[in-house]
Amino acid sequence: MKLTILGGSGAWPTATQACSGYLVEHDGYRVLIDPGYGTMQVLQEFAAPEDVDAVVITHGHPDHCADLNPLLRARVLGERGPAPLAVHAPEGALDAVLKLDKPAMLADGLTFSGELGPFKLETWLLPHHVPNHGVRLSAGGTVLAYTGDTGPTPDLVDLARDADVFLAEATYPEEVPEEDAPYLSTARQAGANAARAGVGRLVLTHPWPGLPVERFVTAAAEGFSGTIAVASPRLVMEL
Repeated sequence: MKLTILGGSGAWPTATQACSGYLVEHDGYRVLIDPGYGTMQVLQEFAAPEDVDAVVITHGHPDHCADLNPLLRARVLGERGPAPLAVHAPEGALDAVLKLDKPAMLADGLTFSGELGPFKLETWLLPHHVPNHGVRLSAGGTVLAYTGDTGPTPDLVDLARDADVFLAEATYPEEVPEEDAPYLSTARQAGANAARAGVGRLVLTHPWPGLPVERFVTAAAEGFSGTIAVASPRLVMEL
């Protein structure tokens, strides 16, 4: 399994980084997770829009799904006309982004399907401002666990149990502002969960734009002694 980070900026894209977006590949099958703002442009450095086999979206906030629209446009309006894109998302999560075009324009470009090629997909409903699915992808004996955006919950340890890579939302390094504390996480919490779950590597993602990366790594290392990285565009990891 190969993981390519397309972007990981929280809330909005910066001048140097798109929002959440992750390309996962195994045996020639390509899954795009959370095509947030700006990810479509980076995706095309690694795969043509028509070559994406499926999309998994954790929740309906635009920094996690807005670029589904240009992805579908490229597939439907392009010359190759691939098969409908298999999309996995919480019910109703994509209503807003699909309304950006006339329904008939993109209706034939996607299907809400349970199939995911060689991957096994498991989901957890995790606490956030809107319904959010943590996802666990398994293939070829390796496991990627990804939180989407989530507040604190014991379910995160089950989601990440023995994962080769734990891709964990960490919007803040040490502390979440009180009003968002039930719905978002810190790097410190991600490190503690990674240790409890026995993961191989921890990748922190969704940091608030402008905060120093070093603070996130330092906070996560308080609880996790393994390899820690912060999501950055074009980071490629072989699992």
